[in-house]
Amino acid sequence: MREPDLNLSPSPGDEVKTTTCYMCACRCGIKVWLSDGRIRYIQGNPEHPVNRGVLCAKGSAGIMQHYSPARLDKPLLRVGERGSGEFREIEWDEALEIATSWLAPIRERNPDELAFFTGRDQSQALTGWWAQQFGTLNYAAHGGFCSVNMAAGGLYSVGGSFWEFGEPDWEHARYLMLWGVAEDHDSNPIKLGLGKLKEHGAKIVAVNPVRSGYGAVADEWIGIRPGTDGLFAFALIHELLKADRIDLDYLVRYTNAHWLVVRNPGGADDGLFARDGDGRPLCWDRSASTLPPAKAGEGATRPAEAVDISPAVVGEYTLPDGRMAVPAFHLVAERYLDPQYAPDAVSERCGIPADTIRRIARELAEAAFDSKLELPIPWTDAWGREHATMTGRPVAMHAMRGISAHSNGFHTCRALHLLQMLLGAVDAPGSFRYQPPFPKPVPPPNRPGKTRREDGTLDAAPLGFVHGPEDLLVDADGQPRRIDHAFSWGYPLSAHGMMHTVIRNAWAGDPYRIDTLLMFMANMGWNSSMNTAQTIAWLTDKDESGEYRIPRIIYSDAYASETVAYADLVLPDTTYLERFDAISMLDRPISDADGASDAIRHPVLDPATQGAGGKPRDVRGFQSVLLELGARLGLPNMVNEDGSARYRDYADYIVRHERAPGVGLLAGWRGADGTAEAKGAPNPDQLQRYIDHGGFWRSEIPEHARYFKMANRGYLDWAQAMGFLGHADPIVLQVYSETLQKFRLAGQGFGAHVPPPEHRERVATYFDPLPMWYEPFEGAQVEEPATRFPLSAVTQRPMFMYHAWGSQNAWLRQIATRNWLYLHPDTAARHGIGDEDWITVTSHVGRITVQAKLAANVQPDTVWTWNAIGKRKGAWRLGKDAPEGRKGFLLNHLISDITPRGDYANADPVTGQAAWFDLRVRIERAEAVDEAEPRFQPLELGQADDAPLRYGAAMRTKAHG
Repeated sequence: MREPDLNLSPSPGDEVKTTTCYMCACRCGIKVWLSDGRIRYIQGNPEHPVNRGVLCAKGSAGIMQHYSPARLDKPLLRVGERGSGEFREIEWDEALEIATSWLAPIRERNPDELAFFTGRDQSQALTGWWAQQFGTLNYAAHGGFCSVNMAAGGLYSVGGSFWEFGEPDWEHARYLMLWGVAEDHDSNPIKLGLGKLKEHGAKIVAVNPVRSGYGAVADEWIGIRPGTDGLFAFALIHELLKADRIDLDYLVRYTNAHWLVVRNPGGADDGLFARDGDGRPLCWDRSASTLPPAKAGEGATRPAEAVDISPAVVGEYTLPDGRMAVPAFHLVAERYLDPQYAPDAVSERCGIPADTIRRIARELAEAAFDSKLELPIPWTDAWGREHATMTGRPVAMHAMRGISAHSNGFHTCRALHLLQMLLGAVDAPGSFRYQPPFPKPVPPPNRPGKTRREDGTLDAAPLGFVHGPEDLLVDADGQPRRIDHAFSWGYPLSAHGMMHTVIRNAWAGDPYRIDTLLMFMANMGWNSSMNTAQTIAWLTDKDESGEYRIPRIIYSDAYASETVAYADLVLPDTTYLERFDAISMLDRPISDADGASDAIRHPVLDPATQGAGGKPRDVRGFQSVLLELGARLGLPNMVNEDGSARYRDYADYIVRHERAPGVGLLAGWRGADGTAEAKGAPNPDQLQRYIDHGGFWRSEIPEHARYFKMANRGYLDWAQAMGFLGHADPIVLQVYSETLQKFRLAGQGFGAHVPPPEHRERVATYFDPLPMWYEPFEGAQVEEPATRFPLSAVTQRPMFMYHAWGSQNAWLRQIATRNWLYLHPDTAARHGIGDEDWITVTSHVGRITVQAKLAANVQPDTVWTWNAIGKRKGAWRLGKDAPEGRKGFLLNHLISDITPRGDYANADPVTGQAAWFDLRVRIERAEAVDEAEPRFQPLELGQADDAPLRYGAAMRTKAHG
């Protein structure tokens, strides 16, 4: 018998192209192998700085994301009622003419009648700029629903933040605390890092109500009650202060701990920093015996940033003008040494034994101070002092949505940063490290745009950082100027906007009516909503005349998501393998702590050849569509003097657009000949240079500049030369926030800008200059919460899926096609619930009926599930009996978009962050049903063939003849 012909060294394909993954926010480098114009295989790029060849299930399944039956093929115009799914296909010219005819009158009469809200787009450097040119204040990004507490909490404290702006020192950390970290973001770098820590023998502690993923491989799991992380952090601070295990030298060198704070209760200057005539903050210098009128040993006020001082950090001092002041650290010690923050006092509320809290505090101190980590790297600080070595504090922390998505999340994030500062563990060897272009000044210099120029453009981008009450976007009566109420007295520091409030407010006309809602990849009709049924009702509600209360909705997505059904005009986007993208230093770069990096995506495939059955897909990248719309509207900076389009498409914009002279979206291969980096004239060959280099650019930070970036002369000069900083002054970390105190004083009635009476108590309460803790609003405001709603309910995203678009992926669905509500066995026993029983889950606004699953990996007073697996029937072109639509579910049905009192959005009062982890519920055993409830009418968005997807079979057949 003839032996078969075996290819013992098969090639994955006949061509390979490198680009950037888009299956989560990790932005790993990938190599896409092609065979006869189709994807054969996706693997990690070993040269890429983010993942170094590692690729997760999501990244590998990008094949089925690209070939998803849910892909949209042509522009769609609604012909039936909203939600009916009745559309007719139209050509792009007609689609763009319709969009232009809707937007042009808005631009002419009042640009704020356009609300432009984007989801997980990773192109805010363009979309925010486009909104600025259109002139609308009403632009926001996904972060308000997801992570603004994390970003603002860090940027108003240490000039950087966890998540995408910083990372643990994987090489030198000996103790890592993960706070509220799920596995969906940044998973490959974290997995690589955890592997390094395990090799080094470091201890890993996971603080999370749920033990999954990283918590499962951690050395210790702290099953905390949701919303109490700040209390836990304060108890650790209490123990460290009590034991005098803090880094005072670090605090004086790099923070404002020694700055004098005026003590004048009831006065307009209470809580502000004492300053000299030049505005410089003051400290009390105990060594200033030569400065009259002080006597030897008594001390005197000196500029706090002077070098030759010995500043006091505790005590009360009389200023030259007779006012009393204390160092900021004095206030820290006063607050957190209070017995209310002792481990025994917080233990029951946090669900953590007091002895465990005390032990964790000891372990943190031992790792920070007894490790004697010293790197033999000479460096010079910002004041010219030379150091022979870099002293380490090998305690690292990383935090994510678990602490962010609470109504007390901003202050919890600040509490963690305060804990880090007390340990000297911000950008020291072994600790949390900044990733370029961070750190930034505190707060960052860019304020949100608020006025329109003569040409109709905003004076700045719509999103930014408020420095004081004068920067708020409110009218003469103190009422919001934005449709989402961002940057108002209700939510002053809402740096990412408030995506989760726009639909209710647009429906209600609060504070005014809008004409058009333009959304990009924001599934706000389903899993990105707060209370899904109400959101759907607002999208479809009509006024007395029979017209929709939100007159027009334009939506762009690559897939037939739930929200597509509620659009009037659908602009089909490409998949991530069919377009150009810029992962920009102006937006969310892929830097690591040792180097600056950015990247591109480029078309690996042409959509005209990628339709099902060989049918061409007539789709366009949304970024290019935006630019064409801008040109058709004649928006400034999008047209030439003769009215022609300035940019051919997004790729042309990436190369030729300059945000400032020599500064564009990409930092690599700039200059006419491509030899410049970070700054330089546009290079026509720039994109090709990226493609030739694996799709990314990276510039190493000099070795002497890699730590203490906030006060390292080498780094500050390097960052200024690269355009990351406007000046090379040191960045002072803030244990005490004068910015917040300015708002508190405004709430007390002081200053030229004060809130309306209805907001004063709120502002005065929550704008505490020191981190504070308060009960999350839902638990605090519902009646008898311990009896009526005794359980917390949270969602996490699994490592194998990301947002809604991942859970329609044929390969990832083989891992999970439905979700369960997970209960601790003790909790189930208390309620008479068995494994896989049907149960009702009730909140103060809704009820769902789902199946329970018993699992001991959860804090007993918490129930949880995976997020965004549940689908509405008919969406994503899944089969009519797909488990995602029958037994999958969302906790969103139970989450209110407003607080139980109905006075504010269900959000953090400082930043407006959606507080969907505040959810409180009760559970009861229910009669078995066939499908999860509530049930919604199936959407008519088309349905895929029920035949199994056997991708690659034809390739195998061809390979074997």
